[in-house]
Parts: sequence; structure tokens; C-alpha cells
Amino acid sequence: MLKITNLHMTFNPGTVNAKKALDGLNLELNEGDFVTVIGGNGAGKSTMLNAIAGVFPPDFGKIEIDGVDVTKIPEYKRAAYLGRVFQDPMKGTAADMEIAENLSIAARRGTRRRFVWGLPRKERESYKKLLADLDLGLENRLSSKVGLLSGGQRQAVTLLMATIKQPKLLLLDEHTAALDPKTAQKVLDITERIVKENNLTTVMITHNMRDAIRYGNRLIMMHEGKIIVDVSGEEKKKLTVEILLGLFTKASGNEFSNDRAILG
Repeated sequence: MLKITNLHMTFNPGTVNAKKALDGLNLELNEGDFVTVIGGNGAGKSTMLNAIAGVFPPDFGKIEIDGVDVTKIPEYKRAAYLGRVFQDPMKGTAADMEIAENLSIAARRGTRRRFVWGLPRKERESYKKLLADLDLGLENRLSSKVGLLSGGQRQAVTLLMATIKQPKLLLLDEHTAALDPKTAQKVLDITERIVKENNLTTVMITHNMRDAIRYGNRLIMMHEGKIIVDVSGEEKKKLTVEILLGLFTKASGNEFSNDRAILG
């Protein structure tokens, strides 16, 4: 479903501020893979997601989604393949529009649109059912402005918007990092359910090693623009933070120094 081949990306090339963000990155995901991504600051995690989404063009290399070479396809066209949830709960939704209106926009992504007065009752009922499954009390707030929701509620709505069209690939860029621990746990549980129920191929960047170990069927660890640890299946089920730190040290020759990721 996703194939990244020899991807290179440098910011500010040819200057004293040149930074090699991706250094020959290679990654393949099968359909239905739920991959968590962990790494220190500057490891290249978000740059990888932005490259997949088409935010930044790579220096060279290739990105394929479901067999289609999207490397040179612009971001707005590539969005037809992707669903994405950002770290900032304020992104991904229209704050001054109702919950139902936001979901309606997401449901029409990639199709010809026309102006109509209001939403059909059948459509509103389908949104009510989706919101009820979140168990956040939003099913009776279809007419509420999204800007009035809490951060966790907003991220949950953004998740619905990102997945309502069954994207080829779901990108989650530390989407619980701005939430308090209890709310973050709730959003992660909702994420896991939606991904499993829809068999979505998912890449989830997280700042928390315990979450990276707990969720998904595969874990990759990045360092200096490369993947240095790749664990899946039974091996991933046996992982602990201590084992993961040992794998990082063995592969990189350095100690992992991000206390926030280690301690959760």
C-alpha cells in the first residue's frame, strides 16, 4: 500500500544551515498495516509524513501509494489517497462550521459538489451514528460549532473526517501530543477501533514509547533520517521500553536521550 524507495531530503541545501532530514529512507507497508513511528527530535519522523503527503518535494527517491507513483503529484491531488490528523487539534476542521457540516465536507472530498440547503435527514442520521460510536456525547450536538469542542472531542471528529472516505493511507502526526493523558488515551482507543474496523493502512508518529509498543502490528524507530529498528509480529508483542532502548543503542551506537518519549 505504501512503498518509499531511497528517499532523500535536505533543508536549506548549500548553506551553513543545511540539514539532511531524510537520508536514503526505504519503507514498505502492506495493506492493513498499523505502523507506529518513534524517534528523537530531528530523527525525520514528521518530514517522512510530510513527504508522503506531498508537503515537501524530495531531493530524489520515489513514493508509491497502492502501486501509483505519487512522487511528483502535488499535495492537493495526493489528498485523494490520504487521510491525515495533525498534532494541533485546531487543524483539520473548520472551527466556525457545525460538526455535521465538517463531516459533510469530508464525505464529499474528491467528488463534484453542488450547493444545497441543509443536509438530508438520512445523511444526518449516518453522522449521528458515527458520532455515537465515539462515546463522547457528540451525537446530539450535530449543530454545535466545532470551535466550541474540547481538544479531545475535536481530534475525534477530525479522525472521523480523515477516515470517512476510507483513504488508502491514514497519517497520524503525534495526534494526541497536545492532549492531557486521560483524553489522549481515549483518542488512541478510538483510533485503534477505527483502524481495525476499516482495515486502514496507518502510519502513526508518537512521542511515547509505551504507546508505540502498545498500538499497531509494527514499530519502526528512526534516527538521522533513516529507519534503524523495524519490529513486527510476535517480536513486537514481546517489546518493552528497555528492550526497545537496547535495540536503538545497538543500531545507532548512541543512547536514546528523549526522556519524554521514554517516560511517557
